[in-house]
Amino acid sequence: MSEISEPRAALILGHGAGGGVSAPDLLAAREAALQKRIGVALVEQPYRVAGRRSPAPARQLDAAWSAAVTGLLAGPFSGLDPIVGGRSAGARVACRTAASTGAIGVLCLAFPLRPPARAGKPRAASRLAELEAVNVPTLVVQGKSDRFGIPPSGPDRRVITVVGDHSLRSDRQAVTSAVEEWLQQLLTS
Repeated sequence: MSEISEPRAALILGHGAGGGVSAPDLLAAREAALQKRIGVALVEQPYRVAGRRSPAPARQLDAAWSAAVTGLLAGPFSGLDPIVGGRSAGARVACRTAASTGAIGVLCLAFPLRPPARAGKPRAASRLAELEAVNVPTLVVQGKSDRFGIPPSGPDRRVITVVGDHSLRSDRQAVTSAVEEWLQQLLTS
């Protein structure tokens, strides 16, 4: 968690299914938030803390995430408006729980719209409904060549594409700039 004096809001971010909180795009978002005097917490899911690489079922991820957000808002982020988000699977969790956590905004880094087809198996269904269910301002930052696809913009949802793929490693500065601009707009609207 990043400490700043008198933060304007709290940004709480989760990691992707196979990675941790040190992903370059999460660190870029953290940097952007700190520039805007927003407190930041990078939350690691219990399965990762336990040393497992495979994520728990969605209901367990959502419950653990909601408990972490509730704890942060009752403790170090007390009195602050929460902005939730994450990269890939963490973005999905943030979308599914945005209403129940009281989020004022959702930040999705590399939202996995549709998993790539696997040999001999039909392509998985789109996850657009998870984004469509969010009723607060949402930013999606997606790599232009993301094999998971690029979600469409929508009401209260801005989609920005940057050079790169699903990892969002190619242009960290573009990610930082997009997040910083969106945070500024979110907190002044």
